[in-house]
Amino acid sequence: MTRFPTARALLGGVALLGLALLTPAASAAPAAVASTAAAKSTAATAASAAAGFTGTVDVDGCSGSVVRMPVSTDDDRALVLTNGHCYEGAQPVPGEVLVNRPSHRLFSLRDRSGDTAAQVHATKALYVTLTGTDIALYQIDETYRELARDHGVTALTVAGRRPARGTAIRVVSGSLKQEFSCRIDGFAYRVLETANVTEDVVRYTPECDTGHGTSGSPVLADGKIVAVNNTSNHDGGRCTLDNPCEMARDGAISVHRGAGYATATYWLAACTAPGNRLDLNRAGCLLPRADPRRAPATR
Repeated sequence: MTRFPTARALLGGVALLGLALLTPAASAAPAAVASTAAAKSTAATAASAAAGFTGTVDVDGCSGSVVRMPVSTDDDRALVLTNGHCYEGAQPVPGEVLVNRPSHRLFSLRDRSGDTAAQVHATKALYVTLTGTDIALYQIDETYRELARDHGVTALTVAGRRPARGTAIRVVSGSLKQEFSCRIDGFAYRVLETANVTEDVVRYTPECDTGHGTSGSPVLADGKIVAVNNTSNHDGGRCTLDNPCEMARDGAISVHRGAGYATATYWLAACTAPGNRLDLNRAGCLLPRADPRRAPATR
């Protein structure tokens, strides 16, 4: 796990071939289906091109995004989401959760073309952890309404539901100003990297061959964030730094050289109350809670 992961999944889909006897009337149906699929693909491509890099963020060596939750309103102070391992302070140790930490971090917000639309400062790190997930969530002074009005920046909405296998996705890097398109290949029950453990992890198909600077990039499906790009197995190593492995539900360990992973974000949506207030005690919230026994020593 680094600020500069390379995502390349080795697991692909399997095509199933079938035979059927078609009448002239029946043969028209596949053509209609193909036409509909092509139209949807064209529409999706056009929507992707229109969205561009809107809402993405350069996070000093990592990527990120301006996000809003299903309960957010235009007058709420905006949030910025990236990886926990991109946190500017001391990296949280396994089992540690940082909540409401002061921050003065500078973010470069991207416009549709990828240019810098504005630079804003974080006022607080609302939540940071590498336990169970790999996220850092910041709050800035500006509201969503102010970002849109003054800078033309539109936030990306975090989906409230877990995505499905096979879903078409875009991984959009505000640091590299590049985007990658592929599909969700599947889900790892757990991903182990040194002492860090993430759960219910998205694995990509090989087309999302991301490079340095993509840590924290939003993973988008139908225009909403479903995950955050965070790590990959570079060299085929087993459960080591930059060489994560997968653990199945029965405890079996497997290694997939080149496989790229993203941490799910529907966990986060369930933990956000009106006013963009993080509430770890909210019904349905899956994020790990802060343990006072693991509070960092006062400096």
